Amino acid sequence: MPVLTRLIPSPVVVDIRPGALNDLAGVLADQRICSSTGKLAIAISGGSGAVLRDRLMSSLPGAEWFEVGGGTLDDAIKLADAMKKGRYDAVVGLGGGKIIDCAKFAAARVGLPLVAVATNLSHDGLCSPVATLDNDAGRGSYGVPNPIAVVIDLDVIREAPVRFVRSGIGDALSNISAIADWELAARERGEDIDGLAAAMARQAGEAVLRHPGGVGDDAFLQVLAEGLVLTGIAMSVSGDSRPASGACHEINHAFDLLFPKRAASHGEQCGLGAAFAMHLRGAREESGYMASVLRRHGLPVLPEEIGFTVDEFVQVVEFAPQTRPGRYTILEHLDLSTDQIRDAYADYAKAIGS
Repeated sequence: MPVLTRLIPSPVVVDIRPGALNDLAGVLADQRICSSTGKLAIAISGGSGAVLRDRLMSSLPGAEWFEVGGGTLDDAIKLADAMKKGRYDAVVGLGGGKIIDCAKFAAARVGLPLVAVATNLSHDGLCSPVATLDNDAGRGSYGVPNPIAVVIDLDVIREAPVRFVRSGIGDALSNISAIADWELAARERGEDIDGLAAAMARQAGEAVLRHPGGVGDDAFLQVLAEGLVLTGIAMSVSGDSRPASGACHEINHAFDLLFPKRAASHGEQCGLGAAFAMHLRGAREESGYMASVLRRHGLPVLPEEIGFTVDEFVQVVEFAPQTRPGRYTILEHLDLSTDQIRDAYADYAKAIGS
């Protein structure tokens, strides 16, 4: 009897630990990633990336370094065009989410494998098959191959501003709400669920939710980093962002679109959106526990805590379904009126305490 399996798109190397950056040259020498020439195109930011370049240059003599101006589609295209002038074995994105997303897009454009070396844990995009880039219309998501390797040095992560870790926590916890929305869509609309992708994303979120540690603990950072990587792989398994994006992310996108100059971090908005969405679906105990964990890590659970009024939050929730046409979540299911959203928020705020 044949054994039937499926291939899962995932990195060939995942190195998450303190000091991992010291062994980056060894990872890049892996024959599955880079040929013996050692020719690399390394994308960095003009700020913190320059410090890391000075640290790594001697161990990567065959590398050419490219400073990326920002996180726009134009930046990614310029990077790809610059890399076309040389011959490289692989592209390395060394930095935060914007740099890695630009490197992902550029690597896909020139047909090279991408190694993601994350310097912060702000969201789950570091290992996802999506590059999120600003464009003339606002912000777009572009399909790209998964990174062939992921390196996360926890020593470097601890040196980054703590707000990046907090953002990653909010993004990871929102998986729990996103999976609940996926299951709702399956019950109400017959949408297919990829059980493996759902299990990976759910467990990634639950591991962060239940861990007793804090943002300064290596053990907690290890679990958070692994959770964000697993979430990215879950999106590759399912073929879209469904395992990590439901009402929580619709609310996040609505914040970004309605208030682009005032929006908070991705993870702050997703965490708040997830806690509120869990409340909307009647999971009051889960919503309360999620809110308490968010608070423990210093994340907001009420819109006032990120500078928005109740009226503005009601506007955000009402607009949110328009951000992802065709996606079915608790927001589309309930189809609340403005007054109903306001009442639901009042109940939520009372339930979690101000």
